[in-house]
Amino acid sequence: MSGASPRLQRLARVRAAMDGAGVDALLLSLGADLPWLTGYEAMPLERLTMLVLPADADAVLVVPELEAPRVEEDPELFALRPWAEGDDPVSVVADLVGGRRRLAVSDRAWATFLVSLQSALPGRSWEVSSRVTGPLRAVKDRAEVEALAAVSAAADRVAAALLGGEIALVGRSERDVSDELGRRLVAEGHDRVNFAIVGSGPNSASPHHEPGARVIGPGEAVVCDFGGTMAGYCSDITRTVLTGDPSPELAELYAVLQEAQASAVAAATVGTACEDVDRVARERIAAGGYGDAFIHRTGHGIGLEEHEDPYIVAGNRQGLVAGHAFSVEPGIYLSGRYGARIEDIVVATDSGPRPLNLASHDLTVVA
Repeated sequence: MSGASPRLQRLARVRAAMDGAGVDALLLSLGADLPWLTGYEAMPLERLTMLVLPADADAVLVVPELEAPRVEEDPELFALRPWAEGDDPVSVVADLVGGRRRLAVSDRAWATFLVSLQSALPGRSWEVSSRVTGPLRAVKDRAEVEALAAVSAAADRVAAALLGGEIALVGRSERDVSDELGRRLVAEGHDRVNFAIVGSGPNSASPHHEPGARVIGPGEAVVCDFGGTMAGYCSDITRTVLTGDPSPELAELYAVLQEAQASAVAAATVGTACEDVDRVARERIAAGGYGDAFIHRTGHGIGLEEHEDPYIVAGNRQGLVAGHAFSVEPGIYLSGRYGARIEDIVVATDSGPRPLNLASHDLTVVA
């Protein structure tokens, strides 16, 4: 199997995991599991697409006939089963499942298809596919790590333009700056923009602020969190900049945050529990007097999806392994006043944490 293609190797690992989990068949529809295994990303249509992967038989990809030309066939991985308008694709899938009893379905499969399948396949046990695929997808192979490195480097170039003052802020709306960040991501090689948060002034204290018509003024903190997809893999970076000299309080807050983020990155070594990385960031922020102002987890896994395993959060005792890729993004938010966040993507390796984002973390004043 060592000479097999990455997807054939993944398929073998999935089958072994299915055996260990007691799953008779995987039913993969929307979400990242399908492209991870087959290279085909299903469109979110009202027409059913589903890979039927039995533990004891070859996989079959059921697709709408009009979508079949988009599928790059690979007979070693799956057979293609197009269905025509007027056919019942749920019946097609049910026939392929046959008498198999223990089924795992995509976490993001549409409820309308799941309910129909449960009706067509009574008496079966159902669970989410991530029980099988999540731990496997969380450990990136070499090609995936390099894809993440490439997309992160592209996002870094946009961050460098922001930090270098190439992107004007004062006098522009948050939405306008967000649009420019998105355009620059595409210019740097991204295939699509997934998000571009720009929160200025009091909006910088809202971690998931939706950029709006607010005009950025002088002397404000501006949190810019942006990312997209390139060759299937996601970027995600946050930098906080200022449009004027910081107050002593803000300078102190940022120093605490910068130390917490760097300490958490350094703690993300192979064998360290995810919750312990979160704890390192949280303890540094609490020691600085801002414990109540850090209101979210320290990080999330990243790959084909912006958020996936492993999650860097209290309660997750999973130990990091080489190939885990995740964000480290503590933040401090003073409601109604201002906030700050620093985020890098990091890969756990046997030689230590490998940050994929290298744009400056220093407190930067821009126009």
